[in-house]
Amino acid sequence: MIAPANAPVRLGVVMLCHSDLDMAARMARIWVEGGARIAIHVDAKASQKAMRGMRAALADLPQVIFTRRHPCDWGRFSLVRATQEAAEALLAAHPDLTHVYLASGSCLPLRPIADLVAYLAQDPHRDHIESVNALDVGWTVGGLNEERFTLFYPLDWRRRRWLFDRLVNLQRRLGVRRRIPKGITPHLGSQWWCMTTTTLRAILEDPRRPEFDRYFRLTWIPDESYFQTLARRHAVRIESQSLTLAKFDHEGKPYQLYDDHMLLLEESRCFVARKVWKGSTALMTRFPLAVEPQADPAPPQPQHFERLINRTVRRRLLGRPGLYMQSRFPRKDCENGKTSAPYAIFQGFGDIFPEFETWLAAHIEADVHGHLLGPEMVEFAGRPEIGPGAISSIPQIRDRDPQGFLTALIRVTNRMQVFQFSPRDNQKLNWFMATDPNAQFHVITGAWMLPLLDCDMPFDDIRRISAQLQRAELKQLEVLNSVWVKARVQIHELNDFMARPQAILAAAVQQLQVPAQPAADMPRMRNTAGLPALLRQLRNSGLRPRLTGEGLELPEQSLTERTAAE
Repeated sequence: MIAPANAPVRLGVVMLCHSDLDMAARMARIWVEGGARIAIHVDAKASQKAMRGMRAALADLPQVIFTRRHPCDWGRFSLVRATQEAAEALLAAHPDLTHVYLASGSCLPLRPIADLVAYLAQDPHRDHIESVNALDVGWTVGGLNEERFTLFYPLDWRRRRWLFDRLVNLQRRLGVRRRIPKGITPHLGSQWWCMTTTTLRAILEDPRRPEFDRYFRLTWIPDESYFQTLARRHAVRIESQSLTLAKFDHEGKPYQLYDDHMLLLEESRCFVARKVWKGSTALMTRFPLAVEPQADPAPPQPQHFERLINRTVRRRLLGRPGLYMQSRFPRKDCENGKTSAPYAIFQGFGDIFPEFETWLAAHIEADVHGHLLGPEMVEFAGRPEIGPGAISSIPQIRDRDPQGFLTALIRVTNRMQVFQFSPRDNQKLNWFMATDPNAQFHVITGAWMLPLLDCDMPFDDIRRISAQLQRAELKQLEVLNSVWVKARVQIHELNDFMARPQAILAAAVQQLQVPAQPAADMPRMRNTAGLPALLRQLRNSGLRPRLTGEGLELPEQSLTERTAAE
């Protein structure tokens, strides 16, 4: 049965402190001024000078008691023992308490304590403790889950990590499996809870407590499992959610809260936030919020804050697409997207249409470049010496890191990047671009032959260059036809393109997915009249042209007429 909203709630606080005792004293005063009674445990490793300063700062508050100090270590039972003794001292000094809130010295109340009391009064028999079945849900980050309850952990993980890991591995090899005490099922959850004194006393006074203490003393991180497990044994109703806003990064380390988190914390409507940086003067001036005439029992709403932190964690792990950082580079395939935005590569079009770059730039809203990977220079649109983002057009600089060159160009610009490519260009990015989902390839194979028709080189040089370019394009096609390709690839043989150039050109422009004008016209086409003769001459010299298709073996007059008709 749920008690009425005006049921009396008398709040006690157990505060665990280990450093920054000046700030902890300030937090203790906030709790006391809000009407709470408080028991403070200070880590025995804290200096006597700091301890004396804290006692002096709280000397005027008889509601504060200090408990026997224990040296506390992360992940050890000493934290549970300190909590147990502080809770026992608090209940002994104030037997009329109805709820006990576990906090740290860096936990900052965000709302008036009266709001928390009013919220608890709505259901005074409910325990607010995160308690998740360890066998059903993986809890730990970079650690152990079920094995934390079935192996022995006598060593400190932080100070003796080498021995800790080897002891765990040894127990695994020996098949060690501890017996879990009967009557309990291991649960995990946040260290910070708020329980009714009925449940808390039942845990502390359980006749089997010595047995449970012996068991949990050799589990791993018992402060996240001891009360979370035993609450399931004694609680009437559990709200499996902590009232303390505490977020952890992907390594399991708590986030610190700074002044620039102020608006987010205020919007969260949470009662308490952890872990506040000691220098966050604006936060500690702003919070807790001013007491209103009527206490507000509205529940906390941390969803927006948690979503933002989760996005932050993903950003830290994955980074921004196409922006390489230390945590993801140079490890292969650990990037969050090879590039940050779609881009297009046109291969062979500039060989067929000498003014293709100018024509395309007039038809689409994108940055249309020449051969960005060309051997003579980086052909940025307009041919500047310094391109977007202060990227140099010197090919030697580009070729020191062609991948960084391309990803930086795509990232620093807001428009789609379109550039020309050829077997003459630097081929080191073939696999990178082919496996990039942002890339679009439009390839006309064998088109590199057309500029050779207008050159004055001896035939032996033409044959040698043709062999080199054909080998380069064949290797590239092996990549583009691989099962690993993630780019969008359209490949046409030269003879197929020459059969219907306008239709293929219009389809390629439409696939760019950028604002474009209808491609009703075509750029000027290069004269291809001498191509069949060149192909025959190359074949007769022992070089087999493999990339132009079979349909170009036509009389020169008929090919010229067909080109003109197009």
